[in-house]
Amino acid sequence: MKFRKITKDTKVFPGEYLFHEPSKNIVLVGAFNWESDFIRGLANGRMMEDKITHFKKIILEEHERKRQLKGKCRGCKKA
Repeated sequence: MKFRKITKDTKVFPGEYLFHEPSKNIVLVGAFNWESDFIRGLANGRMMEDKITHFKKIILEEHERKRQLKGKCRGCKKA
C-alpha cells in the first residue's frame, strides 16, 4: 500500500477511503471542496473535517488488489 499526495489533478470521490496523516486513520470521504480547502469524512465512527493537505490517497499495489478479489463471495453469481 502506498500513499500519494492529493493535488489539483487528483480526483477524490465521496465513498472513497483516504489516509489522514495527523491521526493516522483511514477516513471514508463524505465531502471534498477545493475552494474551501477541506475534506469532510467519517473516521472511527465520528465525523471529521480537515485541510486537504493532511490527507493522502491510498494506492493499492497489484498483488494487494488480486488478494482482495480472491476474498469476495461468488455465491450469488449465476453460471
